[in-house]
Amino acid sequence: MSGSRTTTVSTGSTTGALGGTPGLLRPVIGVTTYLEQAQTGVWDVPASFLPKVYFEAVYAAGGIPVLLPPQPVDPEIARAVLGRIDGLIVAGGKDVDPARYGQEREATTDEPRPDRDDWETELLIAAIELEVPFLGICRGLQVLNVALGGTLHQHLPNVVGSDRYSLGGGVFADNEVLVAPETHVAELLGAGETLIGKSYHHQAIDELAPGLAVSATSDDGTVQAVEVAGVPFGIGVQWHPEHTPDDLRLFAGLVDAARAYREAAL
Repeated sequence: MSGSRTTTVSTGSTTGALGGTPGLLRPVIGVTTYLEQAQTGVWDVPASFLPKVYFEAVYAAGGIPVLLPPQPVDPEIARAVLGRIDGLIVAGGKDVDPARYGQEREATTDEPRPDRDDWETELLIAAIELEVPFLGICRGLQVLNVALGGTLHQHLPNVVGSDRYSLGGGVFADNEVLVAPETHVAELLGAGETLIGKSYHHQAIDELAPGLAVSATSDDGTVQAVEVAGVPFGIGVQWHPEHTPDDLRLFAGLVDAARAYREAAL
């Protein structure tokens, strides 16, 4: 983009929480997990797991990560879990079931995973109600949009004309992200710069949900970040900041908000 300064999303930090600065309270950050068939030793069983980069980023930003496997669909369970943590991350993963936003599943869309869809929807709705700070990453942004009444593009290459956001084979693509001014994301990452986000998604927001504001886009108009109006910290990003370890600003922002949330509760 003409006149923009290019940096990398995930460059440096702006808070004193990084690395667990002595004297600062380490808040507890719950991170949602996959539930997949997994092998270890002689065992081949359904198991809950999460890539290490997520909890490494939380710890490096000054938080204590705890993993949240899918639970039975019950708003009271979601509220009970949120009552014991200080912040929430909804992690990446499989596509959201299109039935949740009134569409038939296309051939390119993953088989539905109702366990995660139901659980993470309950967590996000309760987090907004209770004002628990949260960050949605990739799928997490999409779950947030659908939970609040929005829709998704089921296969982004059909919209933008390329595979620029999903190279496949476990290779993350670098895509420019333009942060909108006067947003919470701009307070954390800066506005007016062209940032580089690590992308691995073939879906994206189509119709924006009520109560969400777009806080970053890419040059083709794809929504790259949203935030929830009226809560202290409610952000979703379409890229994967956990895969750029030299920048912890989003994680540090969440940890700071979680620390303030805990201190206010105490």
